[in-house]
Amino acid sequence: MTLLRSARWLALVAFLLLAGSAQATDYTARELTKALFGAHKGAAPDLSGKDLNGLDLAGVDFKGARLAKANLFGADLTGANLSGSDLKEAVLDRSSIIGAKFDAADLQGASLLRPNSFSGLTASAAEAPSFKGANLRKARIFARLSSANLAGADLTDAYCAPFGKTGFIEVIWRTELAGANLSNAILKRADLTHAQVNFANLRNADLTGTILVNADLSRADLSGADLSGADLTGADLDGTILTGARGLDTVIGLRSVKNGEKAIY
Repeated sequence: MTLLRSARWLALVAFLLLAGSAQATDYTARELTKALFGAHKGAAPDLSGKDLNGLDLAGVDFKGARLAKANLFGADLTGANLSGSDLKEAVLDRSSIIGAKFDAADLQGASLLRPNSFSGLTASAAEAPSFKGANLRKARIFARLSSANLAGADLTDAYCAPFGKTGFIEVIWRTELAGANLSNAILKRADLTHAQVNFANLRNADLTGTILVNADLSRADLSGADLSGADLTGADLDGTILTGARGLDTVIGLRSVKNGEKAIY
């Protein structure tokens, strides 16, 4: 009898755990797609705070929907159009953002931890998501955004550094912005420690107070950028273009950079 009761108890616990893990989202993918498709321009549904985790929303046009504090963890947003959407403090961790558009979207305080940005191991410009003119102030970003368009984006106080500061794992797991378009972007006080920013376009970018400790800035173009108070301790400046850059006399750690003699002034 004792064994039978124990077996029943374990079965009940397993059922409850399974039920909890399979908790329904606030919408099914079909319901959400139907609601968005039927919405008039400028009148997209208010999805603020909704649980949309894991939904297949590939190719969906969100029509500037309000998604503040929405949970999009693990959602498939491949090719989706979220341009102009309100995504303040939204969770986009582990989501698929291959070819997704976030142009002019409000992502202030949003979380973009380890999203899937490319279909393979190699970054492709054709698949890179776009954040042109997006508000990413105070966003937490740990992602592969090589070749992405972030022209004019506001990343003031954004945190793009690795979780740990061991100096080893960061070489493997770090935010990638290689070849990204960050021209005219605002990166005031953004933390780009260990970030891979090589070959990136940072022309006329605002890098005042930006933390670029141990960042790879090789071959990056910082022409006309404002580096007042930026921290370049240990950064790699191999072939970095600094022509017309401002605030160089206030840069922190300039004497400790790698390949400083190879920078182009």
